Amino acid sequence: MSEEVMHRLHGKRGAERRMGSEMRRLLLALGAAALSSLPGVSLADGDAERGQALYRIYCTQCHGLQGNGRGVNVPDMAVMPRDHTDRVEMSARTDEDLFKAIQGGGKAVDKSVLMPAWGGNFSDENIRDLVAYLRKLCCSEAQ
Repeated sequence: MSEEVMHRLHGKRGAERRMGSEMRRLLLALGAAALSSLPGVSLADGDAERGQALYRIYCTQCHGLQGNGRGVNVPDMAVMPRDHTDRVEMSARTDEDLFKAIQGGGKAVDKSVLMPAWGGNFSDENIRDLVAYLRKLCCSEAQ
């Protein structure tokens, strides 16, 4: 989207924020691409079965046993957790977006601060496993 169109749609401050947000996304994508190009590092290499085990322990309280965003914590939450079974919504997120959201929490991807940062608890391998499971959950043909 051009800067002029964004000024018309969002005003100057909104356009500046939006441009900053898009710049952050671009830098994240470039960083993730650089990371993925390193030998032996790929975000898509996670183990979905290990990711499922982690998901069942750490994520279902908010995202639900089925991953549909209807966990037991939902009645006390101001923002509904992401529905990980929503193919359209999840397809709009790159593996890098999901990795960053898990590692740095919702705030790291301009989403809800209710999503905690798991980077201190999970290794990069654990997070890749979770990303692999999220891809299986949302986008496998068995869904």
